[in-house]
Amino acid sequence: MKNKKTALITGASSGIGYELAEVFASHGIELVLCARSSERLEQARKDISGKYGIAARVITADLADPASPQNIYNEIVKNNIEIDVLVNNAGTQVYGHFKESDPEALAGMINVNLVSLTSLTGLFLPRMVKAGWGRVLNLGSTGSFVSGPLNAVYCATKAYVLSFSDAVGEELKGTGVKVTCLCPGATATGFAKSAGITGTRIFQSGAMKAEKVAMAGYHAMMKGQRIKIPGLGNKLMVLAVRFTPRAVIAPLSRYLMSIPLK
Repeated sequence: MKNKKTALITGASSGIGYELAEVFASHGIELVLCARSSERLEQARKDISGKYGIAARVITADLADPASPQNIYNEIVKNNIEIDVLVNNAGTQVYGHFKESDPEALAGMINVNLVSLTSLTGLFLPRMVKAGWGRVLNLGSTGSFVSGPLNAVYCATKAYVLSFSDAVGEELKGTGVKVTCLCPGATATGFAKSAGITGTRIFQSGAMKAEKVAMAGYHAMMKGQRIKIPGLGNKLMVLAVRFTPRAVIAPLSRYLMSIPLK
């Protein structure tokens, strides 16, 4: 295993992705940062590289485009970069009733949250296995464990991420490569604001800071922990789901994801 590691982080220009980039940089891990906005991405690169003195590159890509994972992989191979850690952090959310949702926006969310995550993992895993060491950190959610009225497709994509991560992690036993699914609950980020969910009951009851989520995810990943749920409240909620009838979960989820009338 080489001494200097490099991490590829998607959705790295803000929120949990940016905080993960900071955590990796603080541990001397070099970075390849990927996001849609070239301006915000370049600013993130300058800020983090300047603060921690580590090498950081950027790749601008929209993971809603199914061709993006292969393009990212090709760019990295062309530049002879060996990726030791893959962080599939990029995600989008479409909030509201499914029947009223924009089909194009839903398709884009599926591509980002599910298709591109799978493709990137498939592209980079063989090189990690060959090297005998690697880490994959996939962003799930506490929504991975429940059906999510008003969040139906989002929670379905995150359920896939959890199942996929757990299964592939089991397949990789003995290879030196570990897969971790990080499942945060409500987290204070620009992502939540843009998705229009900060007014929901679950967010109003309290949201974790993105830097705490990132730190928990980093340490769980480095330990090779399969599933990480940061925050005691989130852990208790997921534990309660295991003992709650499915007929109760959906109405409860809808209540928590609804915005109270003023």
